[in-house]
Amino acid sequence: MSRRPPRPPAAGTATAPDRPVGLTTHARPWAGGTVLTLNGELDLDSVAVLREALDPALATPGTVVLIDCGDLAFCDSTGLSELLDAAIRAREHGSRIELARPRPIVRRVLELTGATDAFPVRDGLP
Repeated sequence: MSRRPPRPPAAGTATAPDRPVGLTTHARPWAGGTVLTLNGELDLDSVAVLREALDPALATPGTVVLIDCGDLAFCDSTGLSELLDAAIRAREHGSRIELARPRPIVRRVLELTGATDAFPVRDGLP
């Protein structure tokens, strides 16, 4: 079986050929805890970025971390595994992780794997 060559970037996409898309995060407080916005792709190459952002957000017991997935373009099994591990860590300290605004491609991964049972999923942000 042969692999197809990668598709060229869509018109208007600003990515350098030697620079991976990656993941960026932005945390902000809200009444229930922390909103953590993800932007980019959550995969093997970027899962450490998520972990580094989640650790301080989960440092306070009894908090809610709302992960905004509205700008998350992709999530592979490594990223999903980190989200599930974080949900377990959160529960151990009386906290929880919720997901907000997952794009259809991310929502489909959650549905196919049964991960929608592990996270409350919101359509909007507080």
